[in-house]
Amino acid sequence: MDGRFITIDEPYFDILKENQNFYVEFFDKSFGFELKNTQEFYYLISDETNENTSRDISIFFSILCYELDKDGKNFMDELGFSDFHIDEIVEYIKNSTWTDVVKANKQLNDGESIKRLVGSTMVKRNIAIKHSDDKYSFTKAYKLFIDFARDLIKTHIN
Repeated sequence: MDGRFITIDEPYFDILKENQNFYVEFFDKSFGFELKNTQEFYYLISDETNENTSRDISIFFSILCYELDKDGKNFMDELGFSDFHIDEIVEYIKNSTWTDVVKANKQLNDGESIKRLVGSTMVKRNIAIKHSDDKYSFTKAYKLFIDFARDLIKTHIN
């Protein structure tokens, strides 16, 4: 799986779904990984992984959603159905009102880092898909990070 999300539009999704019990046990006994699934994607969780990248991707989506909302757009529709030019993404992050958060994050604090996060890290993990003309869309895996941010907010409110 190479650290990738397996999304519903891939043939591997059906293979995992049809043999889920086998793969749950296989990843647990072979690697100590927990295979998790939603209706739209599969992913693995390990106690040994470095969560900095997951944290940075969560911050990326939090800021992007905030800025899309501030721009009068329905961020869930935008993330689910729109393509973004990489320069548009960079501008949203660079011009965010969350300046301190952006400056403190090595993967978000300049345009090249943002381009690398989206164009390399997120594409490799099947969170983003690169299209022609430096445009990107997001796979359904973005929902994991949105749900994480939502749960984090609920925890802090309570």
